[in-house]
Amino acid sequence: MHPSPSSPGLISSLFLAAVLLSGGALGGDPFVYYDWKVSLMSASPLGVKQQVIGINGQFPGPILNVTTNWNVVVNVVNHLDEPFLVTWNGLQHRKNSWQDGVLGTNCPIPSGWNWTYQFQVKDQIGSFFYFPSTHFQKAVGGYGGIIINNRDVIPVPFGTPDGDITIIISDWYTKDYKELREALDNGKGIGVPNGVLFNGLGPYRYNDSNVPDGITYATTNVEPGKTYRFRVHNAGISTCLNFRIQNHNMLLVETEGSYTVQQNYTNMDIHVGQSYSFLVTMDQNASSDYYMVASARFVDPTVRDKVTGVAILHYYNSQGPASGPLPVGPDEGDSYASMNQARSIRWNVSAGAARPNPQGSFRYGDITVTDVYVLVNRPAELINGKLRTTLNGISYVAPETPLKLAQQFNVAGVYKLDFPNRIMNRPAKVDTSLINGTYRGFMEIVFQNNDTTVQSYHLDGYAFFVVGMDFGIWTENSRGTYNKWDGVARCTTQVYPGAWTAILVSLDNVGIWNLRAQNLDTWYLGQEVYVSVVNPEDTNKTELPLPDNAIFCGLLTSLQNEQSHKFRFSRATSVTEGCRMISFGLLTIWLGFLLLC
Repeated sequence: MHPSPSSPGLISSLFLAAVLLSGGALGGDPFVYYDWKVSLMSASPLGVKQQVIGINGQFPGPILNVTTNWNVVVNVVNHLDEPFLVTWNGLQHRKNSWQDGVLGTNCPIPSGWNWTYQFQVKDQIGSFFYFPSTHFQKAVGGYGGIIINNRDVIPVPFGTPDGDITIIISDWYTKDYKELREALDNGKGIGVPNGVLFNGLGPYRYNDSNVPDGITYATTNVEPGKTYRFRVHNAGISTCLNFRIQNHNMLLVETEGSYTVQQNYTNMDIHVGQSYSFLVTMDQNASSDYYMVASARFVDPTVRDKVTGVAILHYYNSQGPASGPLPVGPDEGDSYASMNQARSIRWNVSAGAARPNPQGSFRYGDITVTDVYVLVNRPAELINGKLRTTLNGISYVAPETPLKLAQQFNVAGVYKLDFPNRIMNRPAKVDTSLINGTYRGFMEIVFQNNDTTVQSYHLDGYAFFVVGMDFGIWTENSRGTYNKWDGVARCTTQVYPGAWTAILVSLDNVGIWNLRAQNLDTWYLGQEVYVSVVNPEDTNKTELPLPDNAIFCGLLTSLQNEQSHKFRFSRATSVTEGCRMISFGLLTIWLGFLLLC
């Protein structure tokens, strides 16, 4: 006997089907949605009124707080007077370089348009940040923190902190970013920063002569006896910053998605683009507030006091304001001590992270290297009458048609897969040359810094193993010093002047990925390259297809429907989610009709 249209059995079945279609009983990975309005806003972080880039009226922007495997949808509306892109520093975008947010993979979002990013934080945990990737806009903000929490089923290798605190430190200029950009275009430098910010705010007035009156400073409120996780990011332009908290030890536990061997530090050099997590216990007697300091490393001693940021750690039972001299950091010019500190950071190979198995089960030291690239940078030099920076004698120039789109539509002549694996004996040139990576290959990259300043390098789409660094010229014999067991896995590493740093990376993520200098001035002048990783098998299992909302530009402009991205404030929804919502709505109407009958 079949149930009648109004029988409880059919109604229950319809309700169950509706729940299944809506995703309620599928146990799928959750979606989280953000609407971001990007615009200029007035601020005076160093006492000088200027325009900064805010997101939803916030500077820095909102924290993106998600959990491993969540699907993230961010609708970005560009209210600036020029194109804009946001990149997700350290997010791996598994199988999805379309969402990377750099000029090699995305057309910039024109002024007055919006674009919706959609990606999954697949098999990742940790501390990262986002920032604008074009037009030198990062110099005036547009950045914010990213937190990827462990799933409940994966234990964290330390006790649950009593609080989670994001701190973004950055060197800062009072000049507009367009002026800084113009200076570089005219062959000039950008000079010494005017100060250092904590979460977009200027220094506490620890010294009347160094800090003018009336500057708003950052305060972090804590309770005595409790332990907090401090996630500290250097989102600045070009300055390594030493971070420390007066009278407090900092237990390092994680960096850029990898749990570390837990070690106490009294201070930490945080290079441009790097992120660290520390556990800090409030174990002082709170006779007064305490200083938090971010001071410039490797700068002229005559400007050191100016390039120092100071914030306040405030116990609720504090007896008075912070006073006296700042806590002493390392010798500002001692690059040997800084390198030794970097070498001391080790991977916690016994801890799980995004998956239950230990991080060290990968055993990277036993894998055969298939490709070796020695990337040499030099001081900026004139190429065709313009000041440019290079890697292996090539200064990258971004084509009008993004590399990824050109690859997708077989547009000839946009780029070449001929980037040299060693510096060539020829004049430096401007070119669009890519590294042709071997899918599932294991690449060794050596950064040789022949410049006079410390540089940071970042690879999108991957975490790599930092296996060695030393002063001098790298040779084949240098491999004998590599750490092949617990070198930390991260996405940004520093290279000291007159020194080298070696990394190993498994090329298992299909796409075109940006390898760049994080120092904004050297990046802007051409010190970057892209790594193309193509699966020779024609399959959609290793790379997601072109997104339906792609913006087209350059040689593919004719494919763009200009109105499709004009200020659309509605919450972005994936095709799958949209189908589920429509199906659920239709079933709900049908169910209501049956109930009435």
